[in-house]
Amino acid sequence: MQRFDRYVLSQLMVLFGFFALVLVAVYWVNRAVLLFDRLIADGHSAGIFLEFTALSLPQVVALVLPMAAFAAAVYVTNRLSNESELTVVQASGLSPWRLARPVAVFGVLVMLMTAVLTHALIPAAREQLRLREAEISGSVSARLLREGTFLHPTRGVTLYMREISPEGELSDVLLTDRRDAGREITYTAERAYVVRDDAGPKLLMVAGMAQTLNTETRRLSTTNFTDLTYDVSGLVEQQTSGRRRIEYVSTWELLTQPERAAELGGKTVGEVMEEAHTRFQQPILALVAALVGFAALNSGTFSRFGVGRRIVGAIMLLVIIKLVESAVTDPVRTNARLWPLVYLPSVVGFGMVAMLLARASSPFGGARRRAARADRAAGASA
Repeated sequence: MQRFDRYVLSQLMVLFGFFALVLVAVYWVNRAVLLFDRLIADGHSAGIFLEFTALSLPQVVALVLPMAAFAAAVYVTNRLSNESELTVVQASGLSPWRLARPVAVFGVLVMLMTAVLTHALIPAAREQLRLREAEISGSVSARLLREGTFLHPTRGVTLYMREISPEGELSDVLLTDRRDAGREITYTAERAYVVRDDAGPKLLMVAGMAQTLNTETRRLSTTNFTDLTYDVSGLVEQQTSGRRRIEYVSTWELLTQPERAAELGGKTVGEVMEEAHTRFQQPILALVAALVGFAALNSGTFSRFGVGRRIVGAIMLLVIIKLVESAVTDPVRTNARLWPLVYLPSVVGFGMVAMLLARASSPFGGARRRAARADRAAGASA
């Protein structure tokens, strides 16, 4: 039986890896497309895009691991049943509770992997992502420096440069500022440079002309200049770090200092406690999903029509668990003392597993399995 447990566990891990890879790829592609449009449209490089997608990957992985565990448990259980391997071990006297042991070990392994993600990798990745977003939001080179293109960094401003040299020199620069209602200013320069000081980035234009048009009198005045400094810090949308969101805070800090975390993040204490305990609840759901998949398929009798109905039933059980999860969210966020309700979906899931395995282990369930084996044997001899 130890060899059988290892065999089932190996099958579960192989299928789990396959389903996890497929689901992660699907979710990652969907997020990557949105991220690609946003970053590349702002002029950022492919390296920034790859960095951001890598930082968002832990959250995607944690999301799909319970689904991959459920799919692996359903697929392996169905295959063991179709190939009569479960029939053989059940005929030797093993109960469904005993057969669920390798699935439980598999669920615990997935639970530990998910716990590492929810408690360590996801908060760290989110914090790093926040810092990088704040950093690149003020990137002048990405938002303003694109040669041969008319840019509109903000409403009423148009910027154009013919060429950017490897040394950072801008050639043939055109800058139009129409933000003031009564006038329109157009700057042209042979060369320009982007410089920084304590007040922010500046555009230093050399050998150019400023044309000011009074929109009310339609009067145009021109001024030639040797060099002119134009403040471009207002053209780049600066993203400040703002409040420290509770998703970035460590689990230990959320549990030991909930009032402080709530104050820093602008949340209620209930929301802080819900976030902290959800990080424990989500890994447990991976174990529940694996056991529900096995128990749902192992609780019925043999049918020539396959196990489609049982698979649909297992999916419906997961839907019920998610509905319970949604139902307890608002009460916990409203009242922090109700944080034990966060674990109610797992309790409901374990209750479902116990009922299904108890049904399969009952004497009536044993009679059904014996009748199913006889039916299968008769069908094979025919």
